[in-house]
Amino acid sequence: MLNGKVFDIQRYSIHDGRGIRTIVFLKGCTMSCRWCSNPESQSFETQEMIVNNQTRVVGKDMTVEEVMDIVEKDRAYYRRTKGGLTLSGGECLNQPEFSKALIMAAKQNGISTAIESMAAVKYDKIEAILPYLDQFLMDIKHIDSQKHKLYTGIGNELILENARKVAQSNMTELSIRIPVIPNFNDHPDEIKSIACFAKDIGNVSCIHLLPYHRLGQDKYDGLGRKYLMADILPPSSEKMKELKSIVEVTCDIECKIGG
Repeated sequence: MLNGKVFDIQRYSIHDGRGIRTIVFLKGCTMSCRWCSNPESQSFETQEMIVNNQTRVVGKDMTVEEVMDIVEKDRAYYRRTKGGLTLSGGECLNQPEFSKALIMAAKQNGISTAIESMAAVKYDKIEAILPYLDQFLMDIKHIDSQKHKLYTGIGNELILENARKVAQSNMTELSIRIPVIPNFNDHPDEIKSIACFAKDIGNVSCIHLLPYHRLGQDKYDGLGRKYLMADILPPSSEKMKELKSIVEVTCDIECKIGG
């Protein structure tokens, strides 16, 4: 049976897709974003993390059937709210076979599907799941590749190329999510450049501006790691509204604050 490495499953979520959703978080990511709120997701290996002075094992091998047993519990909520299953991470596409199997299992059982992804993988991994995917929530963090690499550890060429290919495929509903990070991409020109990119590739249904937060800071302590954003404050509501207005002026795409 096919196994995947899961580090969390959140039920009754109203984020990361339409309606009430179950979010399955898969371990492993090729990025190391300075602001990452799930640092326990970055390693592909099972880890120990101190949470509330107790040791917690992070990362569990699960079969598709075990995950779907949990997802199926809330079918009634999905039906009433047009919700469903969302795969997240880490980067769920770094476990491509497991992700595809989960998405296919959900679709075969009449459950709506979504992934939250940076799309920093070879396109064939994305292409393989598109026929079974209802929503693609794609993170676009910056247009400038050098600045992207400085803050995340990798350049963005592959990400932007894949975003264009997904849009051109017209096989799934594509939304672009921008984590708004002070000193990284919160200048109006930086947000405008992403909005221009979204307008250029076409077939983008919505742009989500996700304000930076520090809710994951304690996890770094629990993993024995230094949090590099400790001196950075979240953007104000006024700042977020300003950036939202810039997106709306730049392109004819719906823009929302939050996911």
